[in-house]
Amino acid sequence: MTQSSSAPRPQHILYAATADIVLTLIFSVSGRSSHSEALTAGGVFLTAWPFLASLAIGWLICRLWRAPLRIWPQGVCLWLITVAGGMMLRILSGRTAEIPFVIVATIVLGVFLLGHRLIAGLITKRAARR
Repeated sequence: MTQSSSAPRPQHILYAATADIVLTLIFSVSGRSSHSEALTAGGVFLTAWPFLASLAIGWLICRLWRAPLRIWPQGVCLWLITVAGGMMLRILSGRTAEIPFVIVATIVLGVFLLGHRLIAGLITKRAARR
């Protein structure tokens, strides 16, 4: 799914950034919940910060503000940077990144970060036809 060549609308940028952050937080909350870890603000932040930091870096590297709803290459680039950077920051901060966690995080963040772009792109394309 590609976005038109015109400049993206500010509401698309705001939507994509907000959805990325919220879905990354949902990923962190669901992970903590599935492992019976405390769902305190501090606990969620401890789990989420490496992925949120990597998400922000991904937005900068991929220049997502230029095509916030585009899946290829922007969305895929953001997804891979978020997962790889999040794992690297977890390890550097003394936490683990076991293979099963890496697999689950890759799948869930892929579904989240690419899925909402797919849905928004379809809605935007359909609205443009009207």
